[in-house]
Amino acid sequence: MKTFAILATLVIAVSSSPASTSSLEKFSPHFSTNTPILWTAATNHLPKTAWVYRRLGPRIFPATVISNAIVLASLQSKGFPQPSTNQTSVTADEDADCPCGHPCVFCINPDFATISYSIRHTERGSGNDIPSDETVVRRAWECAVQLGLDPKQLQQIPLTSHFCDSDEIGRATTNHIGGRGECLSRQLDGICFWGSGDDNASEGLWIEFGSHGAIRSYFLNWPNLKRHENQPTASPQQIIACIRAQKIIVVPNGDEEKYFERVEALATAKMFTITKITPNYNEGVYGEAPTNNLPSKFIVPVAELEAVADFGSSNQTVRIFAPFLQSDIARLLADQTATNVGDK
Repeated sequence: MKTFAILATLVIAVSSSPASTSSLEKFSPHFSTNTPILWTAATNHLPKTAWVYRRLGPRIFPATVISNAIVLASLQSKGFPQPSTNQTSVTADEDADCPCGHPCVFCINPDFATISYSIRHTERGSGNDIPSDETVVRRAWECAVQLGLDPKQLQQIPLTSHFCDSDEIGRATTNHIGGRGECLSRQLDGICFWGSGDDNASEGLWIEFGSHGAIRSYFLNWPNLKRHENQPTASPQQIIACIRAQKIIVVPNGDEEKYFERVEALATAKMFTITKITPNYNEGVYGEAPTNNLPSKFIVPVAELEAVADFGSSNQTVRIFAPFLQSDIARLLADQTATNVGDK
């Protein structure tokens, strides 16, 4: 599972009720009260307040966007779905994995405001004539315009590589790149969404190109949003309080097998220093799980931190996912107090 997909699962796996906030503690080191937690990260680039956004119902994609999406997927022979609030799938000639959960290669999900496409066998691929990085980036921006996105609301994220288990006819391969992907992250008030795009966790457009420039897959996530509430952002001291209360999440290192062992070992650090903070938007309220298999109603800013754990004889760089709004931190710390009282 990709790093950001793991994190998305962790974030929505815990709710804000006092009975379950301890779940966050599984992903957060339990530092001793004597362990210094220092802050050296620059904060002059951070906003004093940030908007919480609200999702506005299902997204009915325009006919032109749907038509262009079908053409990008080379599925013109299957016809062109009409704009609707219903989920629409275009079935391929054989079963395929698709984010909608059906045997299809193309799906429109108005509830989640997504349009997705994937080749039938994502684990296969040829490394022949994969476009250059410059070409991948240029074509991604062109596709974004075709899918109705405003380039001024997007920011380019570093490219990703898709490593395939086998070639196009199924012969096993090792360290074989079958595609190159680009994520154009949605921006709200100059702040990008958290995620790399290839895990379907980020708003914006992610698209991957393979052999001879063929589109292997893409994922468009673009709900209609409205500003809901402007809230104060957290101070370094408040975020440090969250770290001490174990209300943060250590970011996994890729497909890390000994993740929980590393989280536990971090608690033995002699000093922990926050060196960088980057605000990002995220779908959902930090620590609250959406219900009824529907997307969260709110889009809330969160913080990604970089830190150095000093063990005396060695150092380790750590990435952390933390709340960014004062209201979220107050809620989490209040739940911690309520839990502690209930345990006595």
